[in-house]
Amino acid sequence: MTHPTPLQRDHIESPRPALLCTALALAAKGVPVLPLRVGKVPFGNCPDCAHNACGGRPHMKTPGSCQCPAPCHGWAAATAAPDTLTSPVWSTSWREAGAVAYHPAGVGLTVVDLDDAAAIAWARLYLPATRTITTTRGEHWLYLGTMPSANAVRPGVDIKSRMAYARWLGPGTGTMTGLPDAVRALPVREEEATPPGSVASSHSASAVWERSVATGCRHTEGYVRTGVERGLALIGEHPESGAGTQAFSVACFLARQHAQCPGPCGLDALAEQVVNAAVAVGVPEPYARRAVVNGLNLHASAAA
Repeated sequence: MTHPTPLQRDHIESPRPALLCTALALAAKGVPVLPLRVGKVPFGNCPDCAHNACGGRPHMKTPGSCQCPAPCHGWAAATAAPDTLTSPVWSTSWREAGAVAYHPAGVGLTVVDLDDAAAIAWARLYLPATRTITTTRGEHWLYLGTMPSANAVRPGVDIKSRMAYARWLGPGTGTMTGLPDAVRALPVREEEATPPGSVASSHSASAVWERSVATGCRHTEGYVRTGVERGLALIGEHPESGAGTQAFSVACFLARQHAQCPGPCGLDALAEQVVNAAVAVGVPEPYARRAVVNGLNLHASAAA
């Protein structure tokens, strides 16, 4: 008796790559993901977008998700759509991928990327504790909230949030806390130092806050003056570097303290005192003024 010969399949579908399985699990939780090549960089742009042919998206500076069928345009390609992740045009990338990345701002997060032991030691001193993830060289600190991304905000520290990607290295440990002013202030970097013997700027005449300009402030005069004096003292403690960032933080504090006042509170006069304190320790006036305005506006817009 002749038995039928089993049919030989020309192609046996290989199981999904492990990284794709990880990506799909994250996508199921709403996390936008993308594959990275070996070397932690995104895959090259598709032929229609190569060599800047699409008009700028390869530089990843335009908001919005990528509309290309392939994993194109770096962070903008990140998606939580399983049909896209498992599509034929993505399959080659997954087979060649070296890591999974995600878009932090896509899930309302900011990642403080600490590259070495010195950066970690700094963060433990100056940043609030939050969820941490061990990386190849350092740690990722995750905060709730988004902000503009920036590289090299200080030695060994990068910010990854909007219009950026971060490697997925696991869920980490600890409880995530809200994005603090200390992190928001990091991209407000010091500008070039004033040359020795020169004057940083001819800043405006010394401004003094008076109760007469704060008729709608809910705080006592002593409370306001004490808070300002402490902030000015902190700025004065940074004669070598960091005074501009400290001025930003003081302005954030002032705006937050007066957010619930019916107003006016004389914040313009308080801001001038902060600007003058920063200029007095060598911060160029345009930079000091911009840092203070940004700090005031940050919490003014949040309270609106």
